[in-house]
Amino acid sequence: MSESNSRRRPFARPPLRRVFAIRDYRMLWSGALAMIIAQQLRFIAIPQWLVDETGEFTQVAIVGAIQLPVQIVAVLYGGVLADRFDRRWLMAGSNALVFLLLILLAATATADVLRVWHAWIVLAVLAALAVFVAPARATITPRVVPERYLSAAVTVDTGTQNGGWILGTALFTAIVSVADVTAALWAAAAAAAVSTLMPMLIRTPAKATGERTGTLASVLAGGRFVARHPILPGLFLLDWGITVVSYYREILPVLATGLFMAGASAAGGLGIANAVGSICGMLLALFLVHERAKGMLVLIASLVYAALLFAMGAAPWLWLGLIVIAMLGAADAVTVAVRQATVQLTTPDEMRGRAFSFMVLAAQTANNVGIIWVGFWAGSIGAPNAMLLGGGLGIGATLLIGLLWKSVRTYRAPAT
Repeated sequence: MSESNSRRRPFARPPLRRVFAIRDYRMLWSGALAMIIAQQLRFIAIPQWLVDETGEFTQVAIVGAIQLPVQIVAVLYGGVLADRFDRRWLMAGSNALVFLLLILLAATATADVLRVWHAWIVLAVLAALAVFVAPARATITPRVVPERYLSAAVTVDTGTQNGGWILGTALFTAIVSVADVTAALWAAAAAAAVSTLMPMLIRTPAKATGERTGTLASVLAGGRFVARHPILPGLFLLDWGITVVSYYREILPVLATGLFMAGASAAGGLGIANAVGSICGMLLALFLVHERAKGMLVLIASLVYAALLFAMGAAPWLWLGLIVIAMLGAADAVTVAVRQATVQLTTPDEMRGRAFSFMVLAAQTANNVGIIWVGFWAGSIGAPNAMLLGGGLGIGATLLIGLLWKSVRTYRAPAT
């Protein structure tokens, strides 16, 4: 390593132009953006349909209970397949199934034959597909991007997710202002169609080179790798400890109504503000891409996130809630970027799919338990108190993990 590289400042200029100069990465990026737009549209549209149809916040809590068991199986199996087959075709095939399911859901809603239990079933399958494809999608990036640009590309991937949330939420808000939730489901299906096509245009082979073993043996091997890793267990546990008491992205209608006595437009506004904040957090993470003290960076961002939950619960006006939820998105984006880059940089290619699947497993388990937690407490003690409770528990969890899990606070990324 050169002397200049070893002394590189944390706030170095991110190599975005070099990343996007790679043709296959542009194809991957476009498909991922379309996929996230489709996901965000259905994240808001289906819970909003449930709230409108039943008038009960507890219906949203049921969403988390339905998604949790199917996602556990789907993400682990998806990680195994991502380490066996060409990840481009896994991504395209999974997105094609999402497209067909959204067409079915939109058609039944249009015909006014959609029932609550129908929505639950489709939600379960869509949730399974979302995590099933995640390891394949994430592990294509190291195949098409040189290692020296990998941290920047992974951070851009995080920003793409946030950009998709912005576009998807803005699209949802625009659609419901002139039409209804059903029209948003049709738009989600159209985005899913684009996400199916783009991975097929990637030229770089994306098949791992590891030895093939039985499914259960592969899962166990991945679990052992993660458990013995010096940093990943602590990072995953930190994410779990905070998210489980605060997850809000799939229950924005609950927050809009419970905090500000507003409807679908306010839910869309909260989603847009959160995603804008996430983009800002992604930009900060890009400028910190050469900062090696990644563990402390995650701990600080997690503390800021938990403290902001207090502000969210106490916000008396919607405009203030928009600012706070944007700041929540920024803090969360930094932690996501660091976790994903750490997995990619510290895991061999033949194990990346499974390692990433365990990260997604931890995240999605926390998300779904968080939906149950926040949805239940919002219905029991009110949405403001649910946010205040989450803030207190989140700060406690971050401090506890930071004190007891030394590898998190002392972790330093390899120099680049």
